[in-house]
Amino acid sequence: MLLARLLDEKFATLYRAGKIQGGVFLGRGQEALSVSIGLALHKGDVFAPLIRDAAGRLAFGETVLDAVRTYLGSPLGPMRGRDGNVHRGKPREGYLPMISHLGAMVSVVNGALLAHKFKKISGTVGAACLGDGATSTGSFHEALNQAAVEKLPLVLVVANNQFAYSTPNASQFACAALADKAAGYGIAGHTVDGTDLSACLETVGKAVADARAGHGPQLIVADLLRLCGHGEHDDASYIPAAQKNSPQGRDCLKVAEEKILREQWADKAVLENWRAEAAREIETIVAQVQREPAPDPYEEDWTALSTKNFQEGLE
Repeated sequence: MLLARLLDEKFATLYRAGKIQGGVFLGRGQEALSVSIGLALHKGDVFAPLIRDAAGRLAFGETVLDAVRTYLGSPLGPMRGRDGNVHRGKPREGYLPMISHLGAMVSVVNGALLAHKFKKISGTVGAACLGDGATSTGSFHEALNQAAVEKLPLVLVVANNQFAYSTPNASQFACAALADKAAGYGIAGHTVDGTDLSACLETVGKAVADARAGHGPQLIVADLLRLCGHGEHDDASYIPAAQKNSPQGRDCLKVAEEKILREQWADKAVLENWRAEAAREIETIVAQVQREPAPDPYEEDWTALSTKNFQEGLE
């Protein structure tokens, strides 16, 4: 969580300095939920993270080097300098590059899980992340309906941050709670306080275990608040101050740190050392990537990543 937070902050700084093309989207306030997903999954599982899932990506095995290379457009990164920011991944390792955050990745995870089924690969789980806004899309409905009918081991994690960009929940859906939608598809629904790391670890862990045990799709809805704008271009002025000061607006990182100190699992000196180590790692890697050459438009062979010498796994 700490590494993801500091890495996000570094990307924001680089964006404001004009060093990053495209958008930068921070996971501030969502790290507890995100990291719980990455930690609950095993090798062989499928993971489709979204724009605020830096913590989950790192927990699932992404390196800081791959993340920085993608944001800065290095041809040595996993996307070979062909795509920026959040559209990155390694499909052979079950880490899917994001197409869109509006429900599109659920059907992709379904496809991977069906492929596992056809190939007689058992015991795997697929996790797809969504925001509350994506639950209002046709992609969400169609994919979740398919997963329910096929009884796929899908874990659908909704970060209910109360706003679809700037549209509040009250203007998005009429049901009392998003988790109520699970019953309509005949699947299990779970709710959790997205600001509480312990609660997220328990709820996400149980849902993943249930899916792995053959109990079909699991829908998790975590209540939290995005502690920043939709992207670094957005000041989030539409979020009421009262909501920011509510329990939903708690900073999950601070909540986790307070629990660590309260339970005496570590002291302040250790926490400060973790922060310093993470910051040093990030600065070292950013400096390294900034020295790497950018793609040369006159020399590049602009083929798709799935063809020729750009195939995944190339050393």
